[in-house]
Amino acid sequence: MSRIARLGAFIFVTLALLAAGVFEIGSKEYLFRSTYQLKAQFDNVAGLAEGADVQVGGVHSGMVRSIELPHKPGDKVTVVMDLNHSTHEIIKQDSVASIETEGVLGNQFVAISFGSAGQAEVKDGETLESAPPLVLSDLFKKTSGILDSSQKAIDNATLATAHLNSVSAKIDSGQGTVGELVNDKQLYTNLEQTTATMHDTMLQAQTGVTDFQENMEALKHNFFLSGYFKKRGYEDSSDLVADRIAALPPGTPLKVFTYRTRELFEARDSAKIKNQKSLKAGGDFLAQNQFGFAVVVVSTGMDGDTQKDLVLTEARAMVIREYLVENFGFDDSQLKTLGMGKQTGANQDADWGSIQILIYPTGSVIPADKPASVVTSSAAGVETPVQVTAAAHQKQ
Repeated sequence: MSRIARLGAFIFVTLALLAAGVFEIGSKEYLFRSTYQLKAQFDNVAGLAEGADVQVGGVHSGMVRSIELPHKPGDKVTVVMDLNHSTHEIIKQDSVASIETEGVLGNQFVAISFGSAGQAEVKDGETLESAPPLVLSDLFKKTSGILDSSQKAIDNATLATAHLNSVSAKIDSGQGTVGELVNDKQLYTNLEQTTATMHDTMLQAQTGVTDFQENMEALKHNFFLSGYFKKRGYEDSSDLVADRIAALPPGTPLKVFTYRTRELFEARDSAKIKNQKSLKAGGDFLAQNQFGFAVVVVSTGMDGDTQKDLVLTEARAMVIREYLVENFGFDDSQLKTLGMGKQTGANQDADWGSIQILIYPTGSVIPADKPASVVTSSAAGVETPVQVTAAAHQKQ
C-alpha cells in the first residue's frame, strides 16, 4: 500500500474514533436525546456534584445539570436535572427526589421515586418534593454517642458485679445479719420451729372460728334463743346485701307503692313483718304486668344510731323482697333492694321512716352495686356495719 493510502486510512480511523467519542460523551450528557428538566430543593446536597447521575427506579435516566445556591440564608439549594423523556410516564406529581450514596463511601446521585397511578404528569421545569439526604457525618456522630453510652453501661455493670462479689464474699464468711442466718444452723433451726408453732396456732384459730359458726347455727334453732332471730326478721346478715343496688336509676318509675312502716313491721327496731296482706297490691302488680325491674326502698327517721338504722333498712328491704318473691309469680332477678338508712322527706313516718316499691318500665337498666358493706354479728347479737357504700354515706 502506498504512503498516501496509509495516511488516508489513518486519518479515516482517527476521525471515526473521534466521532464515536463525541457520540458517547454526548449520549451521557443527553446531547442527542429528547430531554426535559425537573428541579428539587434540599437544605443540604451532601456533596452532590454537577454531572451526577439521576436514577429513576434504580435505572440511569438523567443527570444533574446544575446546582444553584440560595440567594439568602434560610432558602434551599436548587438541583436542576435533565431527564430522559421516556421517564415522563412514570414520574408524577407525587414523586419524591432524594440524594443517595453508592455504597458507604461512594458518589452521590439523585434518586426519583415512581409516582402513583392516576396522579398528573409533571411538566417541564416543575419542582419535585424532596427528602432530606442522609449525612454520613451526622450518622457517625450518633453512632459515637451510642458507643459512649454503651461503654458507660458496661462500666456500671462491671462495678455492680464487683459489689455483688463483695457482698457474696461477706455472706460466705458469715459477716452481717444475712451471713449469720446463712451460716448459723442453730438460728435456722429456731426459725423453723417458730414457723411451725405459728402454723399450729393458725390452725387452732381456724378450728375455733369453725366451731363458733357451728354454735351460732345451733343457737338459731335453740328453743330459748330462736325468738331473738324471729324478732329480728332474718338469720344470716350476709343476705342483707345479696340483691342490693348502689343507688336509684334516673328517670320516672312506672308505678310507685308507698307503705306506712309502723303498720307493716312489729316494732321501731324490728324487721319482722306483721301485716303481710298490705303488700298484696304491689305483689299482684309485679305478677300481672310487664316491667324492667323494681326496687324495695326503705329508710328510717333521724332518731337512733346511724349504723344500726342502716342495717335495719337493709334487713327490712330484704324481708319484703323475700315475701314478694315467695308469694307472687315473677322473675326474682328483677326485684332489688336499697336500704337508705336515715332519711328526711315528705314520705317519712316520724321516726319510723318510709317504705316504697318503685317499679321501672321495660328497658330500664339495673344499676350495679358498689362494694358490699360488710356486716358482722357479735356474740351479743349487735350488728355493726364495718364498711358502708358511698351512696349510703351521702344519704346520711
